[in-house]
Amino acid sequence: MFRRSIFFMFFIALAVNGQNVVVDLKIQGNKKTKTTFLKKIARLKPGMALDSSFIEKDINRIKLLPSIAHAYYQVFETNQEGEYNVYYGVEENFTIIPFASVYTSNNDEFAFRVGLQEFNFLGRGITLGAFYQYDIFNSYGVNVRAPHLITPKIGLAFSYQDLTTQEPVFLDGGTADYRYNNESIELLALYEFDFKHRIEFGLNLFTEDYSFISGSTDPNVPQSLVVDKYLYKFIYDFNGIEYYYHYLSGFRSTLNFQLVRSQDQTLPDFAIGFNDFLYFKRFGKRGNWANRLRLGLASNIDTPFAPFAVDNNLNIRGVGNTIDRGTAAIVLNSEYRHTLIEKDWFVLQGNLFIDGGTWRNPGGDFGDFADDQNLRIYPGAGLRFIHKRIFNAIFRIDYGHGVTREATRGIVFGIGQYF
Repeated sequence: MFRRSIFFMFFIALAVNGQNVVVDLKIQGNKKTKTTFLKKIARLKPGMALDSSFIEKDINRIKLLPSIAHAYYQVFETNQEGEYNVYYGVEENFTIIPFASVYTSNNDEFAFRVGLQEFNFLGRGITLGAFYQYDIFNSYGVNVRAPHLITPKIGLAFSYQDLTTQEPVFLDGGTADYRYNNESIELLALYEFDFKHRIEFGLNLFTEDYSFISGSTDPNVPQSLVVDKYLYKFIYDFNGIEYYYHYLSGFRSTLNFQLVRSQDQTLPDFAIGFNDFLYFKRFGKRGNWANRLRLGLASNIDTPFAPFAVDNNLNIRGVGNTIDRGTAAIVLNSEYRHTLIEKDWFVLQGNLFIDGGTWRNPGGDFGDFADDQNLRIYPGAGLRFIHKRIFNAIFRIDYGHGVTREATRGIVFGIGQYF
């Protein structure tokens, strides 16, 4: 028995020695991003067997970092047979990004949001940001997101916002305008199973303040209301998208579920969930087909403050600002993006799109989805001005023109792709 054990151990040693082994993992091309951080999130470690499929997963994971524009790898044999050094090469993005968006408010006045974000704070993939918004009223917010703060898989996110806007509320007798304020503080735990699968969960404490401005009234709808609330949030994200600079391919699914508790039954407890399905496909060297399907469902409460909005900046380009609300939604955005000019760091991209959606009325039923009053279809076209070396530095302009009942048309500006 002892001799058998010795022989078995000797056989295992021979098998291990016969493998191609990684002696060292080296990082090259990084200037701001810390080498220790990149090695921390890499799954490949010295002493492991050389496996190209494993390395490919690391490279795809690194490409997902906002600080990285592109990543690649090289393998070199050392002076010892079967021993290899692996090099991960990166091309970094510039990550201190000012941003601005300009649009019209709900009373057709000038509105904007400006801010600054650092997507690679301390060289460790931490996002630190703040914004100021003028949309009839003043708003601001700050956020910190550190997905690898505790371990390579565990992190935290924190945000504080004080948002004030003028919101239309749709009553039986017409539309009313309310001053709406939402002051919130949120803390989330972040966990990454692997580079494709991650979850977020946590708590948001917030206060909603509604104050009547003008328009129709209803004896059953208060003209002033302040309610303290809290919500439990859970997000599951599967990200199978492959990135090559501004080109994308693959599938992504993001589920967002929230359970909201209220201290005033005028705005009762409710649950809300929605799932975004995204699919991208490359066509040749310059074409990119992009699709987003959102399925949303909330507690079907008959309230003028329903959670799903029909809005220019969220789902239907050209439709207008918050023109309707519902307790369930089906929205499909599909567009073809084509690179017209690509010169080193600069890209000019054109796109043709169709945005379509339908909603369930508050207190209604699923038959509302087929009601032509709720259906909206908006084809259109746009341009993208892209800086390849700055993360999310995409200025977009789109023009949408409705083809369904009571259609409108309009131009939408923004930073980043629409989806």
